[in-house]
Amino acid sequence: MRNLKLLCNLHCNSWQGLGKPQCLTVRVDTGTVLVGSDRGITELNAHTEQVVRKISLVEEAFLPEDGSGCIVGIEDLPDQESVCVATGSGDVILYNLNTNQLECVGSVDSGLTGMSWSPDQELVVLTTGQETIIMMTKDFDPITEVKIHQDNFGEGEFITVGWGKKETQFHGTEGKEAARRKPTEIQAAFPWDDRRSRVTWRGDGQLFAISVICPVTGSRKLRIWNRECVLQSTSESVSGLEQSLCWKPSGNLIASTQRKLNKHNVVFFEQNGLLRGEFSLPFHKDQVKVNELLWNSDSTVLAVWLEDLKSDENGHQNTYVQLWTMGNYHWYLKQSLHFGCDQLEQIVSLMWDPESPYRLHVLRSGWLYQSYNWHWTINRSTGEDSSDLANIAVINGDKVLVTPFRQTVVPPPMSAYQLHLPCAVNQIMFSSNSRRSNDFAVLTEDNYISVFEADDGVNQDPAVKIGAVCGSGSKTCIRTPKRVKTYRIKFKEGGSESLNPLKLRMLTWVKENTFLAVSQGPRTCQSIICQLLMTSEDTEEGEIQIRSPITVDGHVNNLCHNQKTETVALEISSGQILRYFWATHSSEACVKPWKSAAGCLVQFPQPCVETALCTVDGEEMILGLTERSRFYINDLEIASNVTSFIACNEFLLFTTHSHICRCLNLGTTSLKVLSQLSSSDSQPNDETVRKVERGSRIVTVVPQDTKLILQMPRGNLEVIQHRALVLAQVRKYLDRLKYKEAFECMRKLRINLNLIFDHNPKVFLDNLESFVKQINSINYINLFLTELKEEDVTKTMYPYFPSSLTPAPAIGTKVNTVCDALRKTMERISPHKYSLSILTCHVRKRAPELEIALQKVHELRVNPPSDPEAVSAEEALKYLLFLVDVNELYDYAVGTYDFDLMMMVAEKSQKDPKEYLPFLNNLKKMETNYQRYNIDKYLKRYKKALNHLSKCGPQHFTELLNLIKDQQMYSEALKIFPVNSQEYKDISIAYGEYLNEKQYFEQAGLIFARCGECEKALGAFLQCSSWQQVFCMAAQLHYTEDKVVSIARTIAGKLMEQRRYSEAALVLEQYAKDYEEAITSLLDGAAWEESLRLIYKYSRTDILETNLKPSILEAHSNHMAFLDAQKTLFIRHKSRLAVVRENKGKEQEGFLDEEIADGPNADLYSEASSLQSASGMCSKYSHSNSRISARSSKNRRKAERKRYSLKEGSPLEDVALLEALGEITSTLDKLTGEVHRLLKILVLFGYDILASELQQALDETLQIVEKSIPEIWLPDPKNAAVCPVLGPHSTANSITASLQQPRNGGIPQQEEIFGPPKLNKNVKWKLNIL
Repeated sequence: MRNLKLLCNLHCNSWQGLGKPQCLTVRVDTGTVLVGSDRGITELNAHTEQVVRKISLVEEAFLPEDGSGCIVGIEDLPDQESVCVATGSGDVILYNLNTNQLECVGSVDSGLTGMSWSPDQELVVLTTGQETIIMMTKDFDPITEVKIHQDNFGEGEFITVGWGKKETQFHGTEGKEAARRKPTEIQAAFPWDDRRSRVTWRGDGQLFAISVICPVTGSRKLRIWNRECVLQSTSESVSGLEQSLCWKPSGNLIASTQRKLNKHNVVFFEQNGLLRGEFSLPFHKDQVKVNELLWNSDSTVLAVWLEDLKSDENGHQNTYVQLWTMGNYHWYLKQSLHFGCDQLEQIVSLMWDPESPYRLHVLRSGWLYQSYNWHWTINRSTGEDSSDLANIAVINGDKVLVTPFRQTVVPPPMSAYQLHLPCAVNQIMFSSNSRRSNDFAVLTEDNYISVFEADDGVNQDPAVKIGAVCGSGSKTCIRTPKRVKTYRIKFKEGGSESLNPLKLRMLTWVKENTFLAVSQGPRTCQSIICQLLMTSEDTEEGEIQIRSPITVDGHVNNLCHNQKTETVALEISSGQILRYFWATHSSEACVKPWKSAAGCLVQFPQPCVETALCTVDGEEMILGLTERSRFYINDLEIASNVTSFIACNEFLLFTTHSHICRCLNLGTTSLKVLSQLSSSDSQPNDETVRKVERGSRIVTVVPQDTKLILQMPRGNLEVIQHRALVLAQVRKYLDRLKYKEAFECMRKLRINLNLIFDHNPKVFLDNLESFVKQINSINYINLFLTELKEEDVTKTMYPYFPSSLTPAPAIGTKVNTVCDALRKTMERISPHKYSLSILTCHVRKRAPELEIALQKVHELRVNPPSDPEAVSAEEALKYLLFLVDVNELYDYAVGTYDFDLMMMVAEKSQKDPKEYLPFLNNLKKMETNYQRYNIDKYLKRYKKALNHLSKCGPQHFTELLNLIKDQQMYSEALKIFPVNSQEYKDISIAYGEYLNEKQYFEQAGLIFARCGECEKALGAFLQCSSWQQVFCMAAQLHYTEDKVVSIARTIAGKLMEQRRYSEAALVLEQYAKDYEEAITSLLDGAAWEESLRLIYKYSRTDILETNLKPSILEAHSNHMAFLDAQKTLFIRHKSRLAVVRENKGKEQEGFLDEEIADGPNADLYSEASSLQSASGMCSKYSHSNSRISARSSKNRRKAERKRYSLKEGSPLEDVALLEALGEITSTLDKLTGEVHRLLKILVLFGYDILASELQQALDETLQIVEKSIPEIWLPDPKNAAVCPVLGPHSTANSITASLQQPRNGGIPQQEEIFGPPKLNKNVKWKLNIL
């Protein structure tokens, strides 16, 4: 679907070389041209039109003075900084371009007919006048000399196994007559054959082919030789084979030409000499001869140099150059250059540039040099509304193949229709007028422009031929254009348009009667921008006049136009962008540098071969794509791997070398976001990214539609619906309340139907009636309802940042809201027509209203509606059974207590009547409440069963109590009976016993106490050490003082076991009357001040010396030892943590540098190597723990504890150290209150030195901890525990497990471990008196 676009055309005729030009070559390092002539060598700089040097070979007697000399080969040798020339007289000359030394490196007495260097310039092959081959090295050391004509076939000769004779072989459709047919006579070489040997090399330099005249038959024959000059194969005898020969650089095909009885073909040979494919040239049999065939360096374009055989009335022959390409196994003539018939302007040499694949060099006889820079382009219509047919036009000689992709998709080489022109087509221009975007103009090689307008008729123009796929049998009606008029471009008088093909390039149809075009300026380094105006005369042939020429310094490589703003941008070869300003009443047309909104000049960092205009961030910008796949917006590089792009409507689409297609909405995407595309990864539900087939390129996008047409490398087409285009189109439909179009698009392209509601909930709910009437299909409405879910797809599946500001319904209410609103709307419009959808609304609610749905079905059965659109009860029930499991529906029917409904559902189910009839008959015999109790119990609706059974009287209370105990419904049962009833008390006792069994002793005591069971309540409170309630119950039971003392001592023991010393002391003091034991309990609990109070209250000062002072001294000693141990442990862990972090940093750095950057599989780790977080734990541990995931939570917690080992060298030693340091810090912080109380009592009894020592020790330890916190807990949690996902011990399972873990959830309690502990600085624990 691509055509060749001319980017630049250099035309140099103001220079003169030595003698008559004969051949040329290109210097790769300087870009200059070396021209060989009958008198020497001339070097030309085409950009400055200056002759760099002239080397005379006549003065050195290498060429004769009479001009009869001939240079048969010329080659630039950049490694040797020389040029090698072979003359027809037999001399091989080497000229050093630096030292200007001329040297004859070899001479052949019989003369030379050709010279060909291998692609790597390591070998050179010379063909001599004695028809021999001489092979030499690049230093001109002879390797071998062999005869061209060999008697044998070569080393690759075919093997005949001798199975029968030719007469007995199968000859296909030709029949047996083919066996008796005499072999056709091989035609000798044509008279116009130059009879010279032609040599061509394969691209890798391992083989070369020679075409020579066979001395036996007089016809041309091919022979293929290897790099050691050993014959490999000989071609079959081909009648009419001509002189041209060229080996495809990237393949095994050798191109030549063959003249048959009725056509002139380009034929291809395989390296074994057999024919393999052909295509015909668009000339009559004896009209032209082919001088040369040339492949470009990337094997995509084949140049054919032709010349007329018959002279015109002046005795001159026309010359042509045709450029052929292949796509989908079909050959296209993309460009045809007619160079006229003037003998002074005939082509003498033609070659492709070795570095730039699409640059063609042409040397003409009158010392005229031209170069053509081509590049691929797609000629597409540029309209942006639904009237544009998304036309694509493909050039194929004198035909234009057109396919409107909005109407049909036709794979190449076919097309929807063809336009036949009088001569070959050079360029196609679509109109930029949005209302006439389907109109186009065609520039032919004779400098005529034919204008075609879109027509409503079908094939009215005889020049338009409908393709086979869109013919009379096709259902698609193709709108074909009609030719309006043909215009001749009027050049200046005496102009050389006939001698300079494609003098005008980059024609762009910018206005109704105006084209813009580019041509070469007065100098080769200049360009001219001009307007082409179509005359409006009522004649058969119009005229186009050239107006308002503007000279621009530099080569204009691209011209693009924005039809919305009518802006024209030009790109020159330096990358600078210029803006074209149209003429006004006060000023003429001019060109000025393009400036951004900030006032800066815009220039591409590299020249681009494809450009376009679009609007980003409200500013008009220019897009550019280079040959090296770098994509720019203004001077900002967006990506470096783009293969094609297109800007359509508000979207920018481009494909990349990573085989994805991105579609970006320029209306919502800022330039900042675009600049970060290459560095950011796509999100899981990123609608802008779509994977495509390898090598796919964008052909076009159908405007205001979802079709994106891609072309594969082979040439076949693929139509995809890019998710971003689809969603944008759906959103437009929804915004315009076109629910039917949106629904059909979403259903066809598998878009979740929740988007209809989630896009704008309020608007949808306000227009439900319109939604129902537009859809007007019960099945479609049911489909929408069945897809409803609580998820907001605009935030998950289809995230869209400029989403509606309308708040969505609360979480968990969306489905209910839509079902209720839609049900009410359908009931209002036509309840009978939409009865099935109404049933769906009931069933689809979060709590399905199956009972209501069954009731509606029952109503249909009892009272059948007369509405013809209504459905019967059987159909409704059948549909309901489709939505709901029949057993579930039967249970719901039973739960309605309606026996008619039960029977109706049971009859439609697969249940055996022997099963349900006895059950239903048994229920009918029961009392109503007891009946419903049994139904609810059958359905396991125990709460309803409890309520119904409670109404059945006291005779069923035992059954009720058993039900309560079985289903543990004590709380529900207590709500049913009065508080003072015996049933309430019995249930409370059962409830208390149940709580005792569950060891909820305090709650059991409360229940017992509430119902008056004080004895049981006291036992329960005693079990849970609730001593206040114990003594309350004892008081109510009127226990004796001795029994109270006994209870007090028992409960005090339990409290001390639970380290509740203060409460135990209170019980001993107030209820046991044992003051000494109370004081001892307080001393054990370090309640120094309270114990001191009791000592003085009961005048037991002897205890000061016997118990109090020894206790505080012991506490001081314990605290000092504990602080010393914690301080030492903290310092050791801190030092070890620093060592572990340093080692892991070095290991990771070394791993990334050695294993990834320098490794053979470096590309495999490009993504995973950046994962540095605690979740990326060492692979050995990840692998071993992957088996624990299915165990109980208790085992998982145990595994987590085992994971953090303080053992040196363990995988997560740094995490374990962090956890240990955090625990030490928290413990020390909590110790301040206890130390404060101890300090006061020490000072009170005069132990100032001990108190000061303790205060200083704790203060120093806390300061060390506080200063170390920033060093231990780093600001970034990811740096706290660096453990790479990959490593020498990793396995496939461990890597997968690590990568699948959440980024911030790989390690439980991560914030507690990696977050620094908070010290409570508000506690004033120190004593100022110390």
